[in-house]
Amino acid sequence: MIEIKNLAKSFAIGKGSKLSESEKKDVRFSKTAFHSVRDVSFHCEQGEVLGLLGPNGAGKTTTLRMLSTALKPDAGSVFINGVDVLKQPLKARQQIGFLSSDTGLYGKLTAEENIAYFGHLHGMKSALLKQRIDELFTLLNMHDFANRRADNMSTGMKQKTAIARAVVHSPKVVILDEPTTGLDIMTTQTVLDFIHSLKALKTPVIFSTHHLDEVATLCDRVVVIDQGVSTFAGSIDEFRACSEQGDLRQSFLSVINQAQLAETQGAA
Repeated sequence: MIEIKNLAKSFAIGKGSKLSESEKKDVRFSKTAFHSVRDVSFHCEQGEVLGLLGPNGAGKTTTLRMLSTALKPDAGSVFINGVDVLKQPLKARQQIGFLSSDTGLYGKLTAEENIAYFGHLHGMKSALLKQRIDELFTLLNMHDFANRRADNMSTGMKQKTAIARAVVHSPKVVILDEPTTGLDIMTTQTVLDFIHSLKALKTPVIFSTHHLDEVATLCDRVVVIDQGVSTFAGSIDEFRACSEQGDLRQSFLSVINQAQLAETQGAA
């Protein structure tokens, strides 16, 4: 189980930096900082898939990076299966599989070598690691390019390799930042099938996306973040109920519009 309460994270603005007119109107900007995440709370139970939605720049990636221990929050709490992520980041990291928006593969290493390297970093024994890599290559249809260097891979190959690397140690929780962006239909389906396989194993999955068809297909829960605040957190059925037609696109727009109206009224 993953439980997040009142997460907040800001980034300092350099001295002498001037804000644009639009930035001056953005509630996330102060004189000295950009408050990327202001107040985000949600939970994801065992075996659930949670879709993280929001406009570009809403704070989704910053939120996921805090969950993965890549960033330290300014405020709030994160618990993964009872482990306090902020107080025990190393222990928490052992339970997390994180795919960032940048694959960050080592270009001179092959797909298998990239994955094996991270498996060894996680302390996996050679025999178990070999078995796990073969299993992942089958699940993600990677056998054909196992020995291809990352520098010579297509976008889809790189993304599959990055996903396999993120989960090679069989993590208890998987966090994916826009895992299907830029992928073709066949590769996208492979990634979605892989998420389905994690769900079947009762592994909680949190992934950000702009594709509502993926949310409809995969998700048990939905969180919407806008201007650094979680404006909706609930089941997929509760999210559908945010529009009269039960249309996810209309539900999303309704949540965003209501949140921005409340923000405007609060500022007034």
